[in-house]
Amino acid sequence: MKKILILAFLAIGPLVSAQSGRVTVKGDVAVNEMVALHVELNNRVKSMPGFRVQIASFSGINSKASAFSLRERFMTDYPLVQAYIVYDEPNFKVKVGDFRTRLEAYAFLQEIKEVYKGYIIKDNIFAEPPQQLDFAPDDLESGEEQ
Repeated sequence: MKKILILAFLAIGPLVSAQSGRVTVKGDVAVNEMVALHVELNNRVKSMPGFRVQIASFSGINSKASAFSLRERFMTDYPLVQAYIVYDEPNFKVKVGDFRTRLEAYAFLQEIKEVYKGYIIKDNIFAEPPQQLDFAPDDLESGEEQ
């Protein structure tokens, strides 16, 4: 019986062949537009999850000026490390660095801890630092940038 089944499969085998051709997928045009929009948005956004060191948080009178002053002092001490000011109502926070891993952020925190007290936070970082905008704290209130 087994011999008959094997002979049948061997006889039918050459007669069976795979179809070859072209596959066309038909779908809603809106789906293609949404995918294209998603790709374009991802190309525009240059941030990714990572870590920064927050060195200060100011609130109250002159908090904005204090944050900008600290940022300038930090950038003088560490010109190769980017510093950011984030307004998280009612605080002005000074965050530094764009670290991909917590270990990189920790190593940098150990380097600066004698002068700048801080802690590691999760944040969206830039793979490539953005262009530096130079403006004074008072320029932000009037909405002007240089």
